[in-house]
Amino acid sequence: MWNKIAYALLYGWVKLHAILPMRLLYVLSDVLYILVYKVVGYRLRVVRRSMKASFPEKTDSELRRMEREFYHHFCDYIVETIKLAHISEEEVLKRAHLKNPEVIDRLSEGEHSCVILYMGHYGNWEWFTSVNVLFKHTQQYQIYRPLKSEAFDRLFIYLRTRFGARGIKKNNTGREIVRLEKNKEKSAVLFMSDQTPSKVNIHYWTSFLNQDTPFFTGAERIARKLDLPVVFVDIRKLKRGYYEVEMIPMVESAKDTPEFWLTEQYARMMEECIMRNPAYWLWTHKRWKYKRESV
Repeated sequence: MWNKIAYALLYGWVKLHAILPMRLLYVLSDVLYILVYKVVGYRLRVVRRSMKASFPEKTDSELRRMEREFYHHFCDYIVETIKLAHISEEEVLKRAHLKNPEVIDRLSEGEHSCVILYMGHYGNWEWFTSVNVLFKHTQQYQIYRPLKSEAFDRLFIYLRTRFGARGIKKNNTGREIVRLEKNKEKSAVLFMSDQTPSKVNIHYWTSFLNQDTPFFTGAERIARKLDLPVVFVDIRKLKRGYYEVEMIPMVESAKDTPEFWLTEQYARMMEECIMRNPAYWLWTHKRWKYKRESV
């Protein structure tokens, strides 16, 4: 009963704010920035430690400027995600422009109907992972880990499926992709692979942003086993509230790639994406909580 009440209150609060025009939501974001960054200091130690280790060549003033830019963007991300509850399909397509959707449609019409998409927590990933109409002939799926809060979990499922995208629970990933491929369902499955694996799921380390970093390898293992095409999703923030994505094919046939080659390529492409403007990556995540020697 409590979970239902909590969800109803949360859903009502989000819908109430989502009806506001974007210009007012960005005013709310500016207020939120003061609270999150200046007052609460949400995960500020994590952000500072990670930025300093990632960019040892930058001065303290440069790091503080990057830090402020990140928190401004982070608060924009929050209100933009809230807007998913009310934004029209026309507006979200205008603000989240996909340069070359034909890449995915072409690959899903080949020998294999399922395409693996590598993506990161950069820009506003929610506006792309949630909008199935980005691809004309291909159903979009996102791998997700259920949140501990049932109310927030239900809310994000609603936001991420409102425009026809579908979710696959992390524990069901392998068998669901096998099913999609077996049934010849034209599908694009998104893996957000730039965060920290659990200790038992660490199988590959590489240098990433000047630090020894473990990476998820699940997307690669599935792609190689089923011989699927793999694409990197490259996000750019054009200006406040406007993003552009390019689909960059990595391989059309993953079976013959060397072990961990795809994971390494993803790490390099994700790093290049972040280096263009580091402020747009999700620095609040504890990306480097494990050390190689302790695992």
